Amino acid sequence: MTGDGGVTGWLRKAGGKLAALLELIRFEHTVFALPFAYLATFMASGGRPDPATLGWITLAMVAGRSAAMAINRLVDREIDRRNPRTAGRPLQRGAVRVPEAVFFTALSLAGLFYAAWRLNPLAFKLAPLVPVAFVIYATSKRWTWLAHAFLGLAQALGPLGAWIGVTGRFEWCGVLLGAATGLWVAGFDVLYALQDVEFDRREGLHSVPARFGVRPALAAARLGHGLTLLLFLAVSAVHPVGSFYLAAVALMGLLLAYEHSLVSPDDLSRLDVAFFNVNGVISVGFFLVSVIDAVR
Repeated sequence: MTGDGGVTGWLRKAGGKLAALLELIRFEHTVFALPFAYLATFMASGGRPDPATLGWITLAMVAGRSAAMAINRLVDREIDRRNPRTAGRPLQRGAVRVPEAVFFTALSLAGLFYAAWRLNPLAFKLAPLVPVAFVIYATSKRWTWLAHAFLGLAQALGPLGAWIGVTGRFEWCGVLLGAATGLWVAGFDVLYALQDVEFDRREGLHSVPARFGVRPALAAARLGHGLTLLLFLAVSAVHPVGSFYLAAVALMGLLLAYEHSLVSPDDLSRLDVAFFNVNGVISVGFFLVSVIDAVR
């Protein structure tokens, strides 16, 4: 019984640690970026990606995003401790220790590099640029209100990297898919930053809302999302698309309009709904509708 109890206790502890690590990186938010990388994979491969290639791209995306989130949490751990909104995160409450987060980051980066190596030489050569982008974003709010743009740049590497993972080349379609995804993420990151305007100002941190105020920030997010739609439409100029892809862009436009209708300068109470729920529907819905053109 002692042996069984020991094993049971170890499993319970290991499960709790895994849950804390997944909470640390907000694993469920992988749904925001992964569908656009999958779309790039399907489009680059003519609708029929090699299963092994799809698997390595999945590993690269999951590992890369996990590393990015862990780096951000490590860099911001003292700031997050002082922010009432984030003071209960795993690092701050001790559910994950700093050495554990560092080891998890290293393991995630190893997964990213291994997946890139398995894909093709260009993907592997470019892989070291990915953690550099992560670190730049993680530190950027200390020195520029364009921090949202650096997040967008990091997110743009997903679809672009997937395209390179399939073709081994830079091509305009991959660049446009990446840029559109990056602008979409940067736009909703501006909205997300509305939660911390006063805290950021007190701490000397930079964001569009902290620098310019709530109303201009909302306008900036709308502009970014408008450009997002234009870039997704521009894909049709460099790659054959069909009616389902165009319908997906239209659907995204409607959902983005709804997202922005939920938030106003006088009422930010539905910000979580706009950020989490609507954006999850946008990413998954865009992939499921537009990929029909790629596979048929």
